[in-house]
Amino acid sequence: MTLHLVGNKAAEEGISLSKSNVSLDSDIKNILTKFFLNAFTPGEFFHFYHDSGLEYNVVYGAVSKIFDEPTELYEQSVNLAKYLYENSSHPKIKGGEFYTVYFKDCIHGSNTVDAIGLFKTENKDTFLKVHRDKHNFQLESEQGINIKKLDKGCLIFNVNGGEGYSISVVDNTNKGTEAQYWTDDFLHLRQCKNEYANTHNVMAMAKNFVTQELPKEFEVTKADQIDLLNKSLQFFKEKDNFDIEEFANEVMEQPAVIESFHNFKKNYEADNDLSIDDKFMISNNAFKKQQRSYKRVIRLDDKIQIIIDGNRDNVEQGEDARGKYYKVYYTEEL
Repeated sequence: MTLHLVGNKAAEEGISLSKSNVSLDSDIKNILTKFFLNAFTPGEFFHFYHDSGLEYNVVYGAVSKIFDEPTELYEQSVNLAKYLYENSSHPKIKGGEFYTVYFKDCIHGSNTVDAIGLFKTENKDTFLKVHRDKHNFQLESEQGINIKKLDKGCLIFNVNGGEGYSISVVDNTNKGTEAQYWTDDFLHLRQCKNEYANTHNVMAMAKNFVTQELPKEFEVTKADQIDLLNKSLQFFKEKDNFDIEEFANEVMEQPAVIESFHNFKKNYEADNDLSIDDKFMISNNAFKKQQRSYKRVIRLDDKIQIIIDGNRDNVEQGEDARGKYYKVYYTEEL
């Protein structure tokens, strides 16, 4: 492992380069292994790319040299740190520690391969240290890295080298346009086309259709939208395979809505530079991750919220002399 400090270029913070690889004992290795690896999502993979050709991707070139000759780790980590600094020009980007790590014998699918990890820690927490001298205690505070949450990282597995390797990414500080520098400006990644990507993308597309496009074209209540979201989730939960026609007929049902859904899919793919297959095997990992983004809550005045996670027929909406209302039917109070 190598460790460098990469600052914000706009603030002219500079970079601080270590003179050699970091020496690690077994305890620190175990701690760092858990810290670096536990944050990644199974099944979601990307690959390097560049509009002018893969050979122009700087990170791809550096990690290729390390895979070819692991003794290149230090030299290429310096190049990577300098390149990261050049792409850290947004004023909101935080400086931090940049790690380049070589992992041996990693399991990737049915293969055992080596991997290279690139990680960055940006946020610091305050920790209390207690010192005891017999019956006397003293407290002091220190700023340090919370090893339960990795800020940014990627794992580059030495497979599919000609296609930009197979890469898993994490970015827990992805807020605002400044966060794109890690995956877009520095790494230059595109999502791999597999069942995870198809499941993730079609669920995101269906959610956007129901919550954004549908109200523009049709008279739908918030409860009706939530009913469609529930039907969508039920479809992905119960099925092993996705079929776009089956999904549209079972969830959207009405011919006019089905036609609108198909048109939206074409526009969504074009706007987001995606290609979603009409038929594919559903990824359970992608379903579990994406379902958390399906918000099925009606927010009313005075912080009143109605969560609809079941039968839409039990919710009735109307208006009387007192104002607008929702009427909820139930069998028993739990």
